[in-house]
Amino acid sequence: MAKFLAELLGCTLPDKGTPPLFECRQSHLGLRPSSKQRPTIFGTLTNERALFDCRLDNMPQTPPFTGQLNTGGYNKNLYQSKEEGYPGLFYHDNNLVSGSLEALIHHLVPTVDYYPDRTYIFTFLLSSRLFIHPYELMSKVCHLCMEQQRLGDPQADKMRVRKIAPKILQLLTEWTETFAYDFRDERMMRSLKELTHRLANGDEVYRKAVGQMSQGLIRRLTVLSQYEEALVKINATASERLTALKAKPQAAIQRDMLSICNDPFTVAQQLTHIELERLSYIGPEEFVQAFVQKDPLDNDRSCFSDHKKASNLEAYVEWFNRLSYLVATEICMPVKKKHRARVIEFFIDVARECFNIGNFNSLMAIISGMNMSPVSRLKKTWSKVKTAKFDILEHQMDPSSNFYNYRTALRGATQRSITANSSREKIVIPFFSLLIKDIYFLNEGCANRLQNGHVNFEKFWELAKQVSKFMTWKKVECPFEKDRKILQYLLTAPAFTEDALYLASYESEGPENNMEKDRWKSLRSTLLSRV
Repeated sequence: MAKFLAELLGCTLPDKGTPPLFECRQSHLGLRPSSKQRPTIFGTLTNERALFDCRLDNMPQTPPFTGQLNTGGYNKNLYQSKEEGYPGLFYHDNNLVSGSLEALIHHLVPTVDYYPDRTYIFTFLLSSRLFIHPYELMSKVCHLCMEQQRLGDPQADKMRVRKIAPKILQLLTEWTETFAYDFRDERMMRSLKELTHRLANGDEVYRKAVGQMSQGLIRRLTVLSQYEEALVKINATASERLTALKAKPQAAIQRDMLSICNDPFTVAQQLTHIELERLSYIGPEEFVQAFVQKDPLDNDRSCFSDHKKASNLEAYVEWFNRLSYLVATEICMPVKKKHRARVIEFFIDVARECFNIGNFNSLMAIISGMNMSPVSRLKKTWSKVKTAKFDILEHQMDPSSNFYNYRTALRGATQRSITANSSREKIVIPFFSLLIKDIYFLNEGCANRLQNGHVNFEKFWELAKQVSKFMTWKKVECPFEKDRKILQYLLTAPAFTEDALYLASYESEGPENNMEKDRWKSLRSTLLSRV
């Protein structure tokens, strides 16, 4: 794929280098802080509404085309007046609220006297895929640039071309950097190559800029392919180890999390490495594509019916599930009650450290694993556990009042990140399933189109605000030193299925009633017969 794309753009493929998974970040080495020094997410909270209302100018932005794009001379105001804008755009209090798809596309394309606000670029490129394929949008953008600005005309005024070229390059750069995954489609790449060829024709400065943009795009797509290949290998290894464990169950007794590392803070750090690594590969468009439905004005198909939709987002959700089942497996496996209690207390401490780091996703996965029925039924084991710390963590992640406590903690972590004095204070890893749920309900609660057929752009401003927060969080570099042994264990250690967990739970603490006895007998006959 990457080689084909490089040839299509006429670029040299970058060296493969180090595999991306847990390799592409440089660790910032530092002394582990004492417990008193460890930052927590709590501090002085600013106005809640100010924290909730993500400012539009905090959305992802690409630096201007260096030395060529003087944005000071362009219209920096996102909200042009109705009279100034392309016909078909509608405003309320100077805010763009709706428009025809055609008008919104025209609003995206630069002219000699106009460059769209970057906030609009991000919002439209994010939401437009609900109505039109990215490759179709790119084709329309190319057509408008060619026709309106006469880029295809050899006799076109060179001064005019020099004025418009850096703006078009800037738009393409923003597109390729923020929505790079769109360009896995060869139709996108062909349109990109056609337009950039026109821009670079006869001008060395623009030819160099096009080359840099193309190289950056190919590099991002190559790293993505390497990451996906690494995920396949990791999942295959985890599957093989689970199969081996079923064949020799006693082998697991000699190898568990505590035998690999008994320091909760270190394990929480390694979980944070995994979380940030996987977050970084989720494209903003995946949040929209996950909910793509048939456009009511399109009688033939729904967008992206022939494309990957949200594979990296799905892989991240699968990681959450794996961690939950791994925690439950580690608790149910030990034969001795004392050992099981020690494992529970260890993961409570890991969860607490995740909370202090700002890693809410691992925190919730650990709590979910402990609350699974095969674990929660181990009453004799839990009687040996000091649960005060666990009760506090459960309270923080309490789902009542729409996760009010968690949302308060998340705002605290976000504020800490904004005012951070160190890289470790910048970490904010949200409870991902709830983030998806929030975006889902935003998408479902408002129509994509108004009754007159216009795009409901008010909705997409709100969608862009939600996704832009995530874009900020996923760019944080993990400051902790990697431990390969712990990472390997967390990613590939056997995690039982629900049935296998129940069987291990019944073996640890026998069935308490007839229903459990019947299930135990059924599981024994079913699972053990497969070994």
